[in-house]
Amino acid sequence: MSLKMTLDDLRIFLRDHFGQVAEDLEILDVSPMHLVLRGLVDDKHLRPGGTVSGPTMFLLADVGFYLAILAMIGPKALAVTTNCSIDFMRKPVADANLRAEARILKLGRVLAVGDVLIYSEGEEAPVARASLTYSIPPDR
Repeated sequence: MSLKMTLDDLRIFLRDHFGQVAEDLEILDVSPMHLVLRGLVDDKHLRPGGTVSGPTMFLLADVGFYLAILAMIGPKALAVTTNCSIDFMRKPVADANLRAEARILKLGRVLAVGDVLIYSEGEEAPVARASLTYSIPPDR
């Protein structure tokens, strides 16, 4: 399978369609069925206790997997999350950015299934693991 959107295409799509979060995210790499995304962590992403919030990690998983799908199917903005389960496995480093590695395990005509591992940059062990399913809109 080959890519239908390049790294630059995805960056433009993120900026144009998700301006509300585009400044918090940086797409680092894309290859068939795989995408790496950085979450730029600052004070607004922290919760009491000095840790990165769950919603921040969910955002990184959801957007990372969405962009991985778009890289494979093209800019179909109406691909939507139908299921997401996330396991928070250890406390992220509060003063480090996050890195999400999204992997598409199955890309069908109607559904895409995959996972995302989230790491604090500089750490070997993941801080969270998400399992996602997306609905892909039909071609019209």
